[in-house]
Amino acid sequence: MRRLIIPLIFGLVGVAILVSLGMWQVQRLAWKQGVLAEIEARIYDDPEPLPDQPNVQDHRYQPVALRGTLGAREARVLVSVKSVGPGYRIISPFETEDGRRILLDRGFVRAAQKDAPRYSGPLSVSGNLHWPDDRNSSTPENDVEDNTWFARDIDQLAERFDTEDVLVVAREASEDTSVTPLPVDTAGIPNDHLQYVVTWFGLAAVWFAMSCYLLWRLARKET
Repeated sequence: MRRLIIPLIFGLVGVAILVSLGMWQVQRLAWKQGVLAEIEARIYDDPEPLPDQPNVQDHRYQPVALRGTLGAREARVLVSVKSVGPGYRIISPFETEDGRRILLDRGFVRAAQKDAPRYSGPLSVSGNLHWPDDRNSSTPENDVEDNTWFARDIDQLAERFDTEDVLVVAREASEDTSVTPLPVDTAGIPNDHLQYVVTWFGLAAVWFAMSCYLLWRLARKET
């Protein structure tokens, strides 16, 4: 029986560690689902006027309703939309009725519509303030000369269009039918905790089964 003690302890400790990791991920999953629910509620809340000094800490995802004039200039940000394919986000300068100049993410056009004429002029728009995190270590630098952007770098876009460092992502824009809105949602926010839950509990089950098999083999040798 002494030969069984160390494998038994090893098996129990391993299962306990893996189960505890699985339980931790269950807690993280509940936390993340709560965060996403709060963000969803924030995104679809009633629109408000544009804040005087928007900032990411206080105004991320805040819905806003604006009236003003949409500029004719645009930046084209390369994206791919599921079930549609590659295309571009169209970002243009927007001047509000009280004279503020901001950036408006109007939405998506297919690659074939890259150079198609688009609406400019008076516009009523509702959307969300956003500080996108499009760039990572593998994102190419924006080709400003060719007007091909690979990330919505707000500081560069604001400098190019002489606007505030403020981006509104359109949800509805009644007069602008030349672009399909790509509104802010939670689809791009990662939530992999359920996969981790399955992984850790699955490993715990495998560890338990292997430990039982090892103990059975050792017990047979003892007999």
